[in-house]
Amino acid sequence: NRNTRLFAVDNDDPNPGGLNQWEDENDRKKSFNEIGFFDQVREWFASDEGKEDVKTYTTSLAVALLLRLLIIEPRYIPSLSMYPTFEVGDQLAVEKVTKRIRPFSRNEVVVFNPPQAFREIVGDSSRKAKEALIKRIVAVEGDTVEVKGGKLYVNGVMQDEPFTAEDAAYEFGPVLVPPGDVLVLGDNRNHSLDGHIWGFLPAENVIGRAVFVYWPPWRVGTNVNHD
Repeated sequence: NRNTRLFAVDNDDPNPGGLNQWEDENDRKKSFNEIGFFDQVREWFASDEGKEDVKTYTTSLAVALLLRLLIIEPRYIPSLSMYPTFEVGDQLAVEKVTKRIRPFSRNEVVVFNPPQAFREIVGDSSRKAKEALIKRIVAVEGDTVEVKGGKLYVNGVMQDEPFTAEDAAYEFGPVLVPPGDVLVLGDNRNHSLDGHIWGFLPAENVIGRAVFVYWPPWRVGTNVNHD
């Protein structure tokens, strides 16, 4: 009968009215793995998760860059000019805040941009002319400094320097440190291109004070500055 025929049609055609699109969900949408790499990246950026991750990464990067620019930055030791205080491969933290509020003192280790006299010695086109240097302040403005008999004298007083590798094999001074300058020497006195060769360092060239070694682990806690 007619009702039976309609029932049969309904069983044969699950969508007799043609109002709904009959297809498997997996046929209608591509698998994420089947999408090309750049399409995957675009979909990730468009997703809520992607937007949140980008926001987190951007904020973290901005904070890290701000810290490096204004507060503290890492430095790597490439030579033995500051041996035995630093060894090649040491990584240390350099803080950049206190230079603005506290005057420099003798025996502080500082990282600085090379002065013009240094660049003239190594050549302005040399890679070394553009690299930051690290040395120890041995005299500040107003000090009279001299190296004789292998020892350092400041204002006529021989300095106790347990951090040096050996006595200096050169004579230097006496010279008066001018206003706005400091004199810096390497702890490895006979293997350092420093102030006894190229003269005084303008204090404005200082990037910051070295505060501690953080790598390698067995060097953590190295005594950087000696009061």
